[in-house]
Amino acid sequence: MVENVWGLVAVLVFYVVILVIGIVAGRKELSRKSKSSTTETMLAGRGIGMFVGVFTMTATWVGGGYINGTAEAVYKAVEGNGQGLVWAQAPVGFSISLFIAGVFFAKPMREAGYMTMIDPFQKKLGDWMGAVLVLPAVSGEIFWSASILSALGSTLSVIIGLELWISVIVSACVALLYVVIGGLASVVFTDVIQLFCIAVGLVTAIPFAMQHHAVGDVFASAPNSTVPGWLGHIEGRDWGLFVDDYLLLMFGGIPWQVYFQRVLASRSPQVARSLSFLGSFGCLIMAVPPALIGAIGYSTDWNQTSYSGAGEDGTVSSSLVVPLVLQYLTPPVVAVIGLGAVSAAVMSSADSSMLSSSTMFAQNVYKPVFRPQGLLRL
Repeated sequence: MVENVWGLVAVLVFYVVILVIGIVAGRKELSRKSKSSTTETMLAGRGIGMFVGVFTMTATWVGGGYINGTAEAVYKAVEGNGQGLVWAQAPVGFSISLFIAGVFFAKPMREAGYMTMIDPFQKKLGDWMGAVLVLPAVSGEIFWSASILSALGSTLSVIIGLELWISVIVSACVALLYVVIGGLASVVFTDVIQLFCIAVGLVTAIPFAMQHHAVGDVFASAPNSTVPGWLGHIEGRDWGLFVDDYLLLMFGGIPWQVYFQRVLASRSPQVARSLSFLGSFGCLIMAVPPALIGAIGYSTDWNQTSYSGAGEDGTVSSSLVVPLVLQYLTPPVVAVIGLGAVSAAVMSSADSSMLSSSTMFAQNVYKPVFRPQGLLRL
């Protein structure tokens, strides 16, 4: 049952605007070309420049899971188990992975003119092995999409009372529609708007939340310490896990088609490399607002708010800290703006994931294996 009608209206208006921008931008870009082709649809004609490229590279990584997960990691310091900002590893790890990929992979991949990150393996190992390698890549995209859509669902359920499954289905359908119509051109142009919405929505909410009477001094030192408690710490026994997580993020963040889709769509190898470096910096910058939201949640006595689900110790579920801060620590209008930020983050990653999955399937499975010339080799 919807509890915030105006919030629902705002979300619907936002979705309509993004849908229109995606369709118009995609169709306009495709109409400039003499004919439509897979290169135009999948890689926007390899014409992505520096300005749009930086926005789409950053927005792709900064999804709903990125925002909610960063705030959640910071807030978990309240549990006193060694969590906190120091354990918000995804922003730093993904930033380093983009830098490493820019140094070693962006330029040679773009120079080779590949369509997907699977192409070099398929060229070396054969069509069938390339098709098999698509399976783990697509699986990763599916699980990633599920996490970011779930982040949006939890936010909508707290702020406007909308059931999770409805928000997931509607968001996925909207993203899928403009991706099908305009391909990568639609995705990159909507990413510009979405990244702007993310920055404005989250930054706007922070000063209002910090002024709420239930929020203490966010930057006050923790007892027996000279730094705020939400910074967290690393227990001696956890250093192995800490380093292992960073290695996973740094190197596991490289083999993603959403990244290489933008690299391979760049105007030149030099632009591809520059986008990786600037996107790395953008990921770090965009982690600051959700980290501050997590710190605000940590400094809040939730029993002094109107939220009825807080524990006796004044804490809340860490997975809900972003929507709870937006809903109970900011004015309704600001909460709706923040909701738009989370929605934009989800859309900017979900559409990229859909396009990258379909690109790999079409390029590395359907064309070489299931088309008539491929079936004849069975």
